[in-house]
Amino acid sequence: MPVQLTNLQQATLQAVVNRLIPVDEYPNAWDAGVGEYLARHFEGDLKHLVEAYANGLDALEQEAKARYGNGFGELTAPQQDAFLQDVEQGAVVTVWPIAPGKFFRLLVEHTMQGYYGAPLNGGNRDAVSWQMTGFESRR
Repeated sequence: MPVQLTNLQQATLQAVVNRLIPVDEYPNAWDAGVGEYLARHFEGDLKHLVEAYANGLDALEQEAKARYGNGFGELTAPQQDAFLQDVEQGAVVTVWPIAPGKFFRLLVEHTMQGYYGAPLNGGNRDAVSWQMTGFESRR
């Protein structure tokens, strides 16, 4: 991940994207390369969003601590899911430097790009999502 994100922010990001696309018979988001996708694009076309991500991930951690007394990564999967639904709807109890719903949409959009996009863009390791969906590339 880029040096602009702290270790805690990176761990939170990993936990969040893995709730957006959890493991089943296919890898979760992080194991399928979403982290590499984000790292690559945070150095390029998403560079202007690194600060928004850092602020949003910090706010997400603070919100989780305010609600549950633990960071996001320490919550159970059902707690994480319910929590993310509230964030998506903007139902938060702490002050956020970025609109919670907007931040959630960024997370979803970029997670989907990294998971389902062309592997040459840095994600979708081994074209795993293409195998899952039956997409046949004409490389």
